[in-house]
Amino acid sequence: MPQYLYRIQPVRPAMLTEGPTPEEAQRVSEHFAYLKDLTEKGIVLLAGRTTNTDYSSFGIAIFLAESDDAMRELAANDPAVKNRVMRAEWYPYRIALISKSILESS
Repeated sequence: MPQYLYRIQPVRPAMLTEGPTPEEAQRVSEHFAYLKDLTEKGIVLLAGRTTNTDYSSFGIAIFLAESDDAMRELAANDPAVKNRVMRAEWYPYRIALISKSILESS
């Protein structure tokens, strides 16, 4: 199945330095739950974010999706993207190498 790299960034970078508004906090919580559900379904292989809190901070995930259209729909249904708390980009991707330690820990 095709793989995709999903990259997101906060629309309002101050969310990371000054703290989120109540709506942003809600949407980020929903975003985490969305990715967690997709991980449990085997659609998201991994997800995480950088730990810096300046404008360059971003998160990534590796998705499995049937097609570009399916990936577009997955991105559009992310609550943080849908509600404009995060902006998303995605790219066709192929994992070339993976550490045995990751495979052994699952």
